[in-house]
Amino acid sequence: MNCQVTTIAPTGEQHTIEAGGLRAVVTEVGAGLRALTHDGRPLVMGYSEHQAPPGSAGLPLLPWPNRVQDGRYTFDGQERQLALTEPKFGNAAHGFTRTLPWRVLSRDEASITLGLRLFPQAGYPHILDLTVSYALDATGLTVEIGARNMGDTPAPYGFGAHPYLSVPGPLEDAVLELPAAEWLTVDERKIPVERRAVEGTPYDFRTAHPIGDVVLDTAFTGLTRDGDGLVRVRLTTGDGTHGVELWAGEGVEWLQVFTGDSLTGSARRAGLAVEPMSCPPNAFRTGEDVIRLDPGAAVTHRWGISPFART
Repeated sequence: MNCQVTTIAPTGEQHTIEAGGLRAVVTEVGAGLRALTHDGRPLVMGYSEHQAPPGSAGLPLLPWPNRVQDGRYTFDGQERQLALTEPKFGNAAHGFTRTLPWRVLSRDEASITLGLRLFPQAGYPHILDLTVSYALDATGLTVEIGARNMGDTPAPYGFGAHPYLSVPGPLEDAVLELPAAEWLTVDERKIPVERRAVEGTPYDFRTAHPIGDVVLDTAFTGLTRDGDGLVRVRLTTGDGTHGVELWAGEGVEWLQVFTGDSLTGSARRAGLAVEPMSCPPNAFRTGEDVIRLDPGAAVTHRWGISPFART
């Protein structure tokens, strides 16, 4: 007797949306952005549906981004211990939702919204209703991430996302424009030590120039916004013929930029992670820019990616 086995992708069901020459693939597991192309050209570092996301590529990071030192923090006088999901450094990293299945709440040809009810976890005794919406139009991709506290106690909250921007050619030759005046130094466990000005350092990309051999796994702040209130980061080829722009709206005061040097195989320096964040690394520990979500309260953050070419 023959038995047919149906295999399932590591990231679950794949959802494709399209509009205006743009195509995005969104995953069930983690509600991640697995691929984004414009007229067939990648705007982000994608990966096969038969792979797990390398370096958390394309994933929302909820209910906190980046790291929490030792996984320990205090909230409203209560000491808490998170699971140490970054054992190499002894930290808790990137929240809880990267490996959880999300359900589709609504979708059409050009947009999709996924939802997840996050129940209490070790070190986080709260209930959140989380949503991630992806929408395409002629200008690019808009992502909206929402959280509502469904429990009966206030909850600490922060958001992050982990897209890797991509342009043709080696990352060393790519030109980065990053309107950030300050960066965070870190210790050997990737925990912030102090805030410094970028001026006079290799981390000053306020005037666009090639990335070269600079190694980045760095949080930036002191962001300059355009007249529409958006902060914009641009990555282009040296000749300016191809480029991609990440924008972020109100409430995003931090950007983690990562050149991917610690990734392995074909993912190493294959893209530039530009991660919009509402709070810095170790925020649950320090309290800096952590959002206090009272029972019933909700918060939304918006960011997006668009094709870009210099004129």
